[in-house]
Amino acid sequence: MARGKKIYEGKAKTLYEGPEPGTLIQYFKDDATANNAEKHGIIEGKGVLNNRLSEFFMTGLGQIGVPTHFIKRLNMREQLIRAVEIIPLEVIVRNYAAGSMAKRLGMEEGTMLPRPIVEFSYKDDSLGDPLVPEEYIIALGWASQQDLDDIIALALRVNDFMSGVMYGVGIKLIDFKIEIGRQFDGEFQRLIVADEISPDSCRLWDMETGEKLDKDVFRRDLGNLADAYTEVARRLGVLPNNNAPLGKPTLIN
Repeated sequence: MARGKKIYEGKAKTLYEGPEPGTLIQYFKDDATANNAEKHGIIEGKGVLNNRLSEFFMTGLGQIGVPTHFIKRLNMREQLIRAVEIIPLEVIVRNYAAGSMAKRLGMEEGTMLPRPIVEFSYKDDSLGDPLVPEEYIIALGWASQQDLDDIIALALRVNDFMSGVMYGVGIKLIDFKIEIGRQFDGEFQRLIVADEISPDSCRLWDMETGEKLDKDVFRRDLGNLADAYTEVARRLGVLPNNNAPLGKPTLIN
């Protein structure tokens, strides 16, 4: 399927005009970044794995009635998706304390939370994606109270699905982030899960060993990121057929 003109390029994906009005082609890159792109590497095969994994999760969500932007996978690196208006928020769901939350509150990483916690951060790399309370979101017009209620409900459904899938393959879902988009049909709006769901956007720990199987491997120099993502794909049974061996990361200064 022929791509249209490039309309957006992010750290890990590029978006092109799609073949039909209201569609886009999403291309998964091999780039890996951390600390707001202060650290950058090229991980051979990462885009292929994230394309397959995001397809797996988005398809599963669709099957349980969670609306997403995903239409179909086109090839090893591209998906056909619905064009949406992205709400400028990262929606973070935490099941265990880790990363910035553990540091912020002085908690030991891996501490189980009494219930899933939903947080919001403002999508702006130049500001470090700061956490924002619901009051800010409503006052600044990024989303209404009804939108936030719907977003939280969507995020918790995604969490239930993802936690169960990962538990079934011996992986603990520590936390994850998603983006939500608005899809319009005339004056009618519906909120749908957009962007991607992959080890780039989740923290995943082996249930027995605690081994990290997510982007923290790259952030913290814990090993080969491709090996970690390949292990997640292997357990979920979504490894591409006849995939070439994945190389080691090439760091770019």
